[in-house]
Amino acid sequence: MRIAVVPGSFDPVTLGHLDVIGRTAKLFDRLHVLVTHNPAKSALLDVGQRVQLLRDSLAESGIDGVEVDSWSEGLLVDYCRRVGAEAIVKGLRSATDAAYETPMALVNRDLAGVETLFLVAQPATSHVSSSLVRQVAALGGDVSPYVPRAVVAALQPEGPVRG
Repeated sequence: MRIAVVPGSFDPVTLGHLDVIGRTAKLFDRLHVLVTHNPAKSALLDVGQRVQLLRDSLAESGIDGVEVDSWSEGLLVDYCRRVGAEAIVKGLRSATDAAYETPMALVNRDLAGVETLFLVAQPATSHVSSSLVRQVAALGGDVSPYVPRAVVAALQPEGPVRG
């Protein structure tokens, strides 16, 4: 059985994330989407909200057979070992993403023999990041072209995030 992990902060999940998850799900027998804590980032949504929004967004998108989990202790490769994953899959939007992700991929392979596979973002979503979505939402802009409906609802001024 071929198992992969798609990790990320998913704060919030975007249509680009869903594209990578859906494409990865077709390549592996089992897929774990892992909400991780990045201490270098200040999160808008708590981990529980991000997990639930991912589950809702996957259902909305018709992406089945994906396990959503969270991880905040230890290394990503520790989680990979725990679930038997042989691959980590990351989406790349630009050369900047590749430069950032490559050293981590090499260390993950050195530490645990886990390979990292990169999927190039679709042109329609390659300019979208969670931080951009957070900024547009905070300034009252329409984020619906970039995120699933569940996220649009969560980011509304009267929604659960700010309400």
